[in-house]
Amino acid sequence: MRVPLLDLTRQHRQVGADVRGRLDRVFESQQFVLGEEVSLFEEEFRTACGCGHAVGMSSGTDAQLAILMAMEIGRGDAVVTTPYTFFATAGCVARTGAEPVFVDIRPDTLHLDPACLLEFLETKCRRSPSGQLLTPRGNHLRAVIPVHLFGSVCAMEEIAEIASRFGLRVIEDAAQAVGAQYPSRRGPVRAGAIAEAAWFSFFPTKNLGGAGDGGMAVCADAGMADRLRSLRNHGMSRTYHHEEVGGNFRLDAVQAAVLSAKLPRLDQWNAARRNNASLYRKAFEELLDGEIEVPAEPHADSGLPDHHTYHQYVVRARRRDALKEHLSANGIGHSVYYPLPLHLQPCFSGWGGKPGDLPEAERASRESLALPIFPELAPEEIRAVAETIAAFYHGGPEA
Repeated sequence: MRVPLLDLTRQHRQVGADVRGRLDRVFESQQFVLGEEVSLFEEEFRTACGCGHAVGMSSGTDAQLAILMAMEIGRGDAVVTTPYTFFATAGCVARTGAEPVFVDIRPDTLHLDPACLLEFLETKCRRSPSGQLLTPRGNHLRAVIPVHLFGSVCAMEEIAEIASRFGLRVIEDAAQAVGAQYPSRRGPVRAGAIAEAAWFSFFPTKNLGGAGDGGMAVCADAGMADRLRSLRNHGMSRTYHHEEVGGNFRLDAVQAAVLSAKLPRLDQWNAARRNNASLYRKAFEELLDGEIEVPAEPHADSGLPDHHTYHQYVVRARRRDALKEHLSANGIGHSVYYPLPLHLQPCFSGWGGKPGDLPEAERASRESLALPIFPELAPEEIRAVAETIAAFYHGGPEA
């Protein structure tokens, strides 16, 4: 049985009629940039996320860049984050002129490790005579960006306590965690509504995906929201009057219409992803002897329905590269997130990262493997994936 890593045509069959109806409305209005359709989706998303304000952006990358610009992070500054994430998390920091700083990840969740963050701040950073917290390279450390990787939320309260102690702002990278819940001390809260600002991506492969690029910047403060709206439109607060240099970060009405059609189905689709993860877990327990390490569920004991939304189902596998070849030969879709951690990327070589600096991130890059997890997967497809993997490790007709 051939099993794709992702098949968006199955989702489209569910929502196609609704999407077409909303797109007809956009084309009848001929208002394609911002406008009523975008405002409607922003309010729908703000309500679903539980955040104070939502500002539609042209991509998740642009949403992050706008937030950093709104916080006036730039040359001479630094931001600390994880090396095990999509490139944009650190790329946007570098685009502002600031220094991206990396600390290692936890081996179980693959999230930024609070203990490594604390160790870095206590042992590698220093205070300037004026009291600024400086990185080893002498840049002013301004913020920390935890990434809610693959659909589960980081240890946000622990990170926030460390950040507060050192005077750092916290910005959530929620690009992969739309709809995910976190069991905070004050009660359940959604990803994006935990820190003062966050961003989401609506790339087509995301749990809530558009028909192209799109993103959302969210924040608690009305003043920041106003500034984000200005920054996404070339720094204009009124037509052709530019208070600052912004960008063209506007969300298209076409994307807003598609996303509005899909948003009411998000919780249902996330639940299907969790069910698929449960089927994988049971199959691997039955068929394998520990060769595959299934994803951690750090908030499973909370009882929250959306404690993990499984944007990706990433296992850790012995002999990962050979297993990849075996899956390809047997028609099983898969991918590697991420094959090279950010501190070792060529474009960041000037910051001095070298192999061995962040061993857990480097090990994860050697072992991680994403398997099909999209909501419309059939149980027999999940079983076929598990059996194909078992055949690789235990021998048999498919090995």
